[in-house]
Amino acid sequence: MKVEELTGLPEGVVDHFHEQGIEELYPPQAEAVEAGVTEGDSVVASVPTASGKTFVAELAMLSSIARGGKALYIVPLRALASEKKAEFEEFEQYGVSVGVSTGNYDSDGDWLAQKDIIVATSEKVDSLVRNGAQWVDDLSCVVADEVHLVDDSHRGPTLEVTLAKLRKLNENLQTVALSATVGNAEVMAEWLDATLVDSDWRPIDLRAGVLYGQALHFDDGSKTQISRGNEKATAALVEDTLSDDGSSLVFVNSRKNAEAAARRLADVTRDYLTDEERTKLRDIAAEIRDASDTQTSDDLADAVAKGAAFHHAGLASEHRALVEDAFRDRLVKVISATPTLAAGVNTPSRRVIVRDWRRYDGDVGGMQPLDVLEVHQMFGRAGRPGLDPYGEAVLIANNHDEMDELFDRYVWADPEAVQSKLAAEPALRTHILATVASGFADSEDELLSFLERTLYATQTTESGRLAAVADNVLEYLERNEFLEREADGGLRATGLGHRVSQLYIDPMSAAEIIDGLRAAEDRPTAMGLFHLVARTPDMYELYLRSGDREEYTELAYERETEFLGSMPSEFEDHAFEDWLSALKTARLLEDWASELDEDDITERYGVGPGDIRGKVETAEWLLNAAERLAGELDLEFGAAIREAKKRVEYGVEDELLDLAGVRNVGRKRARRLFAAGIESRADLREADKSVVLGALRGRRKTTETILENVGRKDPDLDGVSADAEAEATATSSSNDGQQSLGDFQ
Repeated sequence: MKVEELTGLPEGVVDHFHEQGIEELYPPQAEAVEAGVTEGDSVVASVPTASGKTFVAELAMLSSIARGGKALYIVPLRALASEKKAEFEEFEQYGVSVGVSTGNYDSDGDWLAQKDIIVATSEKVDSLVRNGAQWVDDLSCVVADEVHLVDDSHRGPTLEVTLAKLRKLNENLQTVALSATVGNAEVMAEWLDATLVDSDWRPIDLRAGVLYGQALHFDDGSKTQISRGNEKATAALVEDTLSDDGSSLVFVNSRKNAEAAARRLADVTRDYLTDEERTKLRDIAAEIRDASDTQTSDDLADAVAKGAAFHHAGLASEHRALVEDAFRDRLVKVISATPTLAAGVNTPSRRVIVRDWRRYDGDVGGMQPLDVLEVHQMFGRAGRPGLDPYGEAVLIANNHDEMDELFDRYVWADPEAVQSKLAAEPALRTHILATVASGFADSEDELLSFLERTLYATQTTESGRLAAVADNVLEYLERNEFLEREADGGLRATGLGHRVSQLYIDPMSAAEIIDGLRAAEDRPTAMGLFHLVARTPDMYELYLRSGDREEYTELAYERETEFLGSMPSEFEDHAFEDWLSALKTARLLEDWASELDEDDITERYGVGPGDIRGKVETAEWLLNAAERLAGELDLEFGAAIREAKKRVEYGVEDELLDLAGVRNVGRKRARRLFAAGIESRADLREADKSVVLGALRGRRKTTETILENVGRKDPDLDGVSADAEAEATATSSSNDGQQSLGDFQ
């Protein structure tokens, strides 16, 4: 199908596609158009990565907008939301407005009502529905990207229930679901009342194979020799790709292995850099160091300067963005990554190397093979349309039998069927309460009728299981005063239940917080509040490492009077261990809020900078919920909770809260300003500029920005020199303060 044959799009869009070099639609795209995707019909597109799924979504959304509608694009990850927003903004020149929303789960997002395309995570869409966003009723098209993730036990139920709610709110809603190739795409199409476009077509060839020894065996029967010398298999494959001016993605099974592989592979890539590339990479490495003062940041910067990088969930978001951009710009030649990079972020490469096809599974206590779908998602990153003549995906075998196993298990195998994970109590607790609180069901019959709209109901052969699990959840919610069940089967959310649903926390987290606050006799301490939110299901606790139990048991007895709720006995082994894990997490938050250096925290707790920020953001969110719940229950702890929330948000002692709240100041600059005698916003507005400049280490642009942000009428620094004494005092005080904090080892 020629692009000029497309109809029903906003004026100028077809010409725009021409300008981008799109003359003809890919076969799956043409099939989607024939299935009615530009006419408001629902479609499930189950096609390989890089086969033009986003273009199908654009056609659906733009044609819907041309008919006077509004479109929603649901993504699984925040990083992907920003990426998609940037892509869709190219249509703003044709009168299409784009908005993105991923945070603040207790807001209604009214400002989004003015946008034609809204990009959001499934969790954010769910929260918007709970909080009564009126514009949701105006949706005419919803796109669910990576819809096969309904199979994920953590994220899947939210995506599944959210799609069911949107389709109930809008009976004529066009649903476009984009998926990797899965084993049961027809079931998803049945669930969504959609036409299935199921294709294995790719714009460039993808060869998959296994390296054994020096021979790379491909699925088409061909074979390539890889010169290895003394190199290990992965390094030899990367160097072979570099010799043909290609890039590589290496998938490994742990963060530690990702970092170690990047260090080794940097010794390969550094010899393939031009002088211009080295200069640009040095600049990127400097940005990486500025993003975080940690050893992880330094290690990443060292690798990037040589043309290699690692990528995992422990990195700060700024780190990940810098690495991804440098890789897309072909400056970084290889990334070693954990499988998270395969989940949708746009980082294609010439060759994908799946070095580790097993990873540790805590549920079974050992190494387990990866799913076929997950490995095929990695494979799909191979080959960049317009840049590479082909793509290659390679597994590595240690012997001939393993080579045969890898061909059978992954290369020639079909991906698994997607299975709903909804019928589990943790998933249903939050969604049943929200379904009742937001008016989707006023009785048990209506609740079960709504649940019949889910993928689980489409798939299940166990009649009655969903009703039985739902009944257990209703009993729990009633016992905790979140809803009331009437004799005739009616359901009504209480005022407290409405608040819990709007706050977007697990009802079990709410129950834990409420019980803890009710147990408090005096004003709770920051540690008591940190520990309270750390032991909720919404906070992923830190694991106890070897030797931690004794250390944290001692700390537990030292700080017992601060805990909100009774500490379990040491003889209640599982409960006590959970209590100590929460204490370790709370101690990390306390160290952060006591201004302990980020690098010391990463070393003490064995985490990355991204983990610290993840814990901090989660704690801030849960403390906000605790403050709101305390208000709902007329408990007099709002000020204490608010202070703890601000301390964890800014990472400072309470004396710095006023200063740290000024945009661009942050925890370290606040401490330097304080040491120079500038103790508040008012002081900062009136202080001698030379003292401010000295406290901020002579950084003129930063100082001017901060003075402007605090409301200084004359932020200009022309003719101002840094006060040497202020600079020396601030630096000395900052270093001394951080070294003296957190002596718990």
